[in-house]
Amino acid sequence: MKKITKTDAEWRSMLSPMAYKVTRQATTERAFTGEFWDQHEVGIYTCICCDTPLFESDAKFDSGCGWPSYFKAINPENVLEKKDSSFG
Repeated sequence: MKKITKTDAEWRSMLSPMAYKVTRQATTERAFTGEFWDQHEVGIYTCICCDTPLFESDAKFDSGCGWPSYFKAINPENVLEKKDSSFG
């Protein structure tokens, strides 16, 4: 997949302030506040920046943590997992 290159101003103009912080600055939404944490509709979740399909709705589960959780990516090469121990 070809990497998308945009200026910071372009990213800011196409994303909401929170989406910009999450996707461009590695911020995390507060638990139980995001658009998709409690969504149960059938479909495919895609990247907000490049529209790449990431997860199918049948791979979503309620982990109780307040963020959407998935047990399988459509294509694992398109999802980078990072351990975050910044809060202990």
